[in-house]
Amino acid sequence: QVQLVESGGGLVQAGGSLRLSCAASGRTDSSYIMGWFRQAPGKEREFVAACSWIIQTTYYTDSVKGRFIITRDNTKKTVYLQMNSLKPENTAVYSCGEHSQDPLEVSTSYDYWGQGTQVTVSS
Repeated sequence: QVQLVESGGGLVQAGGSLRLSCAASGRTDSSYIMGWFRQAPGKEREFVAACSWIIQTTYYTDSVKGRFIITRDNTKKTVYLQMNSLKPENTAVYSCGEHSQDPLEVSTSYDYWGQGTQVTVSS
């Protein structure tokens, strides 16, 4: 059993930054990959970024490369998503999940999810 809790969302003006956190507890597997997805109103859930708990490899959707950075703190069992140069189109509910099978950019590859945190970017 794995529990994931996101935090750090809020309202920010365009060009600003936010750092989201995903705290994991329970039976987490260090070999698994943690991913961030987002869902904007009227749109499908979209892959944003992913990283391994132990391997220094990260994955990003093209639209956030160079602006978003995914990191993790293994001692705190927390994954972060640093979001810089935010744009209004980044407004969405951001959720983290624990991945156990490929492909990592598909939400059905993730077994556990947090409740999500709202990110709103004003113009």
